Amino acid sequence: MEEIPSNTQTMPAPDGGFNFLTPEAWKALLSRYSHIVLVANSEAVDFERLRFELPETALYVFFNKVYKVLDEPFVGNAVLVARSGVMGANIVHRREVTDVLRFFTGDDFLGIVNVRVATEENFSEESRFEGAKARHLDLTQILGDLYPVGRIPTSGFALALWLADLQLPGKIVLAGFSAKRSEKWKVFDVHDWTFEQIFLRLFARMGTISMMGGVDASPYSSLAKRFPQVPPIEIAMTAAEVLSERLDNANGQIDRLMSVTKSIRAIENFFRRFKPKTRKQRFLEKSKE
Repeated sequence: MEEIPSNTQTMPAPDGGFNFLTPEAWKALLSRYSHIVLVANSEAVDFERLRFELPETALYVFFNKVYKVLDEPFVGNAVLVARSGVMGANIVHRREVTDVLRFFTGDDFLGIVNVRVATEENFSEESRFEGAKARHLDLTQILGDLYPVGRIPTSGFALALWLADLQLPGKIVLAGFSAKRSEKWKVFDVHDWTFEQIFLRLFARMGTISMMGGVDASPYSSLAKRFPQVPPIEIAMTAAEVLSERLDNANGQIDRLMSVTKSIRAIENFFRRFKPKTRKQRFLEKSKE
C-alpha cells in the first residue's frame, strides 16, 4: 500500500505489531480518487457499466473472495478488504491469500486492508498476507448502538458508513449491493440485510452515496406520481400494511414446511454429531481452556 509521507500519520497499535492509520491519514490517501467503488461479491455487479460510466481515477474496493466477481486479474486502482473473524483475517486462516492476490498483479494495487467490525474478531499480522502490503482498520466503534442487537454488520455496510464519516471529496459508489441470495452465492443470516438495505437506500436518497446494480428504482415512486394528493406517509403506511399481510401469509407456509420436514431435520441433526470439528471449532474450544 502506498506510503503516506508523514511521521504523525500512524496510530499506536493496541494489539501490537499492526499498521493503523489516523482518520486524517486515511482521508489524505483516499481523497486523491474521484470515486470510491465498493464492489460486492454479487452477481448483480455490472463491471461493463462501471468501467463505462466511471473514470480511471476511481478506486475499486474488493472484499475477501474476489473470485466471485473477477474472472481475470483486475486492471485499475484497487484495494482488497480482508474481513477478520475470531481466528484472524478470514482469507488467512482459510489459506486463500494466494488465491485472491492473483487477481491483483498491477502497480495500481494498493494492498490489503484487514478490517474487523465486531469485538470478538481479531487481526492478522502483516506477515500473514503473503508479502502484500497491509493496513489494519478497526471499525468496532463507529456503529455503536446503531446496528440491531444479535447481528453482525457486513464489511460493505461498515465500510460505507466509515467512508461517509470521512467526508471525502470523491463520490462513494456501492456496486451490486443487492442483499439477495443467488443460485451461486448465499447470504449469511448473521447479518441484518433488511436493516442494511434500508439504511443504505436512505443514504443514497440523501445523496451521501450512490448505488449501482442490485437495486431497482423504487416501485412506490410511481404511486406518489399517480396520487399526488396522498401524503407520502400514507403511501408508506399502506405499502407496509400490504407487505405485513403478505409476510404473515408466507410465515404460515413456512410453518407448514417446517412441520413437513421435521423428520428430515431430525435425521440430519443425528448425523451432524459425527461430522469432524472444523479448525474454527477446535480453535474456539482451545481458547476457552
